[in-house]
Amino acid sequence: MTLLLAGDIGGTKTILQLVAATDTGLTPLYKNKYPSQEFPDLTPIVETFLQEAAQELEQPQHPDKACFAIAGPVENDHCTLTNLSWELEGRRLEKDLNIPRITLINDFAAIGYGIFGLSEDDQHILQDIPPDPNGAIAILGAGTGLGQGYVIPQSGDYRVFSSEGGHTDFAPRTLQEYQLLEYVKITYNLERVSVERIVSGQGIVAIYNFLKTQGEIPESPEIAQKLADPSQDFGVVITQAGLAKGDALSEATMDLFISLYGAEAGNVALKFLPYGGLYIAGGIAANIVNLLQAGDFLPSYRNKGRMTPVLNKIPIRVITNPQVGLIGAGICASKF
Repeated sequence: MTLLLAGDIGGTKTILQLVAATDTGLTPLYKNKYPSQEFPDLTPIVETFLQEAAQELEQPQHPDKACFAIAGPVENDHCTLTNLSWELEGRRLEKDLNIPRITLINDFAAIGYGIFGLSEDDQHILQDIPPDPNGAIAILGAGTGLGQGYVIPQSGDYRVFSSEGGHTDFAPRTLQEYQLLEYVKITYNLERVSVERIVSGQGIVAIYNFLKTQGEIPESPEIAQKLADPSQDFGVVITQAGLAKGDALSEATMDLFISLYGAEAGNVALKFLPYGGLYIAGGIAANIVNLLQAGDFLPSYRNKGRMTPVLNKIPIRVITNPQVGLIGAGICASKF
């Protein structure tokens, strides 16, 4: 047996899990989560976790390998988390933690690995097409930002790559979307607007405020009161109100957001031609599956002119398991 340590490292919380790797697969042994901002670095979190795991499992735990998935760009096993002021480097962590091999990967690369550990119950099918086992896989996911990644089959195995595609330019399609573009540029004093500014949690808030300024749909006092509370997650408030179908401005916000999300999904699909599957990840999609299925996500995804027949051949699935990144970190640790 090989003992693996998997981690999902975010600005808010860090989730760690011990995994036993055997010839029959990976078996979770112990998992816990910690508030990231209460620690000066990842090392004391892991040390605390291993002490707790030893007590829970009634014997010392010494991982042979570890993989940490990090919400940010990773280059040569190095990452600086600006929202935490952490600087992580694989070789330093190996020495600090006495773990022989530690790999750092981007959080969307971890999702790329995690896809191979999902069950059918962890996915919701949006476009039911049989996946090509030799085809590329693409991943797209709106959350705090807009993550993207891809997987390429290679000699009976696969390679996973992260991407910064969410920082490409937002491409409006209609007069309303051009007006949204100008609104965001002026409001946030920007020279350019990335698609991440629109297709993300912050984008939901921007779309809501844009539609409110247009004056065609009044803001309800109830939602206005919630959005006046700085302790609230504004994107969550608007999303929940839109799902409840009780607030016209929130509903209109989610309708436009879903259309824009679908359009970007189509852009990603055209770039990668992922006949192995286009996977929609991130916390937002998992919470609005019904809206994605019934709204303008698929029509906007398919609205690519002569390329529509190509997009109709690509499987699309929503990942509903929020632990896919942690699963992927365990799979990655087992491979390297």
